[in-house]
Amino acid sequence: MNYSALTAAWICWALVGLSPIMGKYAAGLISPAVLVFLGTLLGVLYFAPWITKNHKWGELFAKKTCWQFLFIGTFGTALPFTVFLIALHYTTPGNAAILQQSELIYSLIFAAIFLKEYPGRGQLGGSALIVLGVLIILLKEQYTPRWTGDLLIVGSTWMLQAGSTVAKKLPKHLDYRVIGMARNLFALPALIVILSIMYALHQPFTFRPTATAFVVLGYTGLLKYGLAMVVWYKAIRALDLSKVTAIYLSYPVLSLLLSAMLGLDTITLHQVAGLLITCAGAYWVSLTVQKEGH
Repeated sequence: MNYSALTAAWICWALVGLSPIMGKYAAGLISPAVLVFLGTLLGVLYFAPWITKNHKWGELFAKKTCWQFLFIGTFGTALPFTVFLIALHYTTPGNAAILQQSELIYSLIFAAIFLKEYPGRGQLGGSALIVLGVLIILLKEQYTPRWTGDLLIVGSTWMLQAGSTVAKKLPKHLDYRVIGMARNLFALPALIVILSIMYALHQPFTFRPTATAFVVLGYTGLLKYGLAMVVWYKAIRALDLSKVTAIYLSYPVLSLLLSAMLGLDTITLHQVAGLLITCAGAYWVSLTVQKEGH
């Protein structure tokens, strides 16, 4: 057993599981777009030493891939992460983590349309479970203040898969740290546009310099946009993909439990049901993909 890679997988699990918690604490302290903008700047600083040492700046601005990087930065980071943080002004971290599993549904749709990878029965069955789990959450929260946030999350996870679909078309020789840097660096143009629109509409640029705000910012830029990418690729290169995916897809359990412990969530029966069903569906999809050799 590669214990170093296994540790990396669990570190990734913990970092991703913390994301909804940190996002909730950011509400009222840092404007969503401001947090993503500052976080991506920190992400750039995180990868910059390796990029410089290994003379990879040229790969970031190569004509062949720069437009792909721009798409990935816009739809893989800038827009979905901003919408996710806005959603946490309305819904709870537990709901947010569970509903993000809807990303796998978009994954199957985009893979079929753009990559000509058609789902088998197992993938469709797992996707049906994910849809059921998501519906349990959405219907329970219907017309409540949380429903706005829940719908924002379900309606935005397609962007992450759009970014992933384009990323799959990138040249195989690109190091994952180059892609990690690109996701941060090329997210900045879209974020500058978002901030410019906010300024034109006289929307406030909130940043309250509290200890909590700096902890959230440090987590976002250095851990979520930096370290999480490194440990994810370390894990999947050394371990069976289905094992790493099984660990990763269980992160809503951590999010929900931590959220309840911190008083951000009151665990309800529909949340537990939605969590169990979506995790089961996601795991089923991951096993099916592994067996089919994708």
